Amino acid sequence: MTEPEATSSAAPELFTWEFATDPYPAYAWLREHAPVHRTRLPSGVEAWLVTRYADAKQTLADQRLSKNPAHHDGPEHAKGRTGIPGERKAELMTHLLNIDPPDHTRLRRLVSKAFTPRRVAEFAPRVQELTDQLIDGFAARGSADLIHEFAFPLPIYAICDLLGVPREDQDDFRDWAGMMIRHGGGPRGGVARSVKKMRGYLAELIHRKREALTPEPEPGEDLISGLIRASDHGEHLTENEAAAMAFILLFAGFETTVNLIGNGMHSLLTHPGQRERLQSSLAAGESGLLETGVEELLRYDGPVELATWRFATEDVRIGGQDIAAGDPVLVVLAAADRDPERFQDPDTLDLSRSDLQHLGYGHGIHYCLGAPLARLEGQTALGTLLRRLPDLQLAGESTDLRWRGGLIMRGLRTLPVEFTPVK
Repeated sequence: MTEPEATSSAAPELFTWEFATDPYPAYAWLREHAPVHRTRLPSGVEAWLVTRYADAKQTLADQRLSKNPAHHDGPEHAKGRTGIPGERKAELMTHLLNIDPPDHTRLRRLVSKAFTPRRVAEFAPRVQELTDQLIDGFAARGSADLIHEFAFPLPIYAICDLLGVPREDQDDFRDWAGMMIRHGGGPRGGVARSVKKMRGYLAELIHRKREALTPEPEPGEDLISGLIRASDHGEHLTENEAAAMAFILLFAGFETTVNLIGNGMHSLLTHPGQRERLQSSLAAGESGLLETGVEELLRYDGPVELATWRFATEDVRIGGQDIAAGDPVLVVLAAADRDPERFQDPDTLDLSRSDLQHLGYGHGIHYCLGAPLARLEGQTALGTLLRRLPDLQLAGESTDLRWRGGLIMRGLRTLPVEFTPVK
């Protein structure tokens, strides 16, 4: 799927099932031989892959690279090949991942207050409650699939609470999100149908919440109500923008955390020495190694393999490579975060690593807004699992696990584990 280049050896094949299992050797080759590499993606779109840390960080902050797919010089964006299937038809394009300043600045300002350290800290007891409830559901059995029974539902229920989705409706969101996270693994058109259903529900929920809005905000007001209040007070937030904002916070806010928990636990289970260090630290009542450890897990095998789409608005030069206006550019975060020019022993998992300047949540104005919440969920989930199920281990061989085939995200389909049952 890649074009041959004038290098010392042939470029590795990308985007196969074997590649999805372990993409890091191929990324190491690209960093060394073709750090800015043009390739044909499985969708048929041709794009540039940026793999070195310095180039990646520069690209993520370069305002000549737009997030708006209208800048793509090909027809693929109109066919949904450069975004979330169904978002265009459902009028959900005007969200933070697809727009540039000044609209991006305006919309980000409206939701940033929901993710301040103080607001996230206030949400911590609810995240702990959800975590314990989910573990209670399988602790007595002695086995579980940590993706479907734990890593997947936890962030869904958390982000639904944050948005203000009523508890009785949250299982619908879980079903829709399940279809979206399967990508090509579900029924034909299933992702687009789920997006459409979610769009319809959000429009109705926004209408209901507007009708019930109190004159003054109440303590702990949900995010959708806050968006409506801001719109009604002159912030010029359209209904489509409000629905798109809620949609992308749900979509981006759950899959990244599913993969952070799943990939993180997989890394710990396949690195017993590091896992034992962390468990000893937790047993001593310490939190420092858990905090740095989650950052290292984000760097080592993070939830977002490639940053979302960017499109050159003019001719640009990245890493010595000329890129034409209109060309799509994808920053490979997974490759940048294992760049030996930036990190010492980058292929080694070290939970006490002090250099934590990874790009797992991006860089620049599009740095992940929900990163504080994802970190809280990751620390709570992994820490609680290791404390409550201390002899947790893989049920089977790590080589038997299958990774989901997707372009942007990196995550496991399943993570079967076993442990001593806890009554």
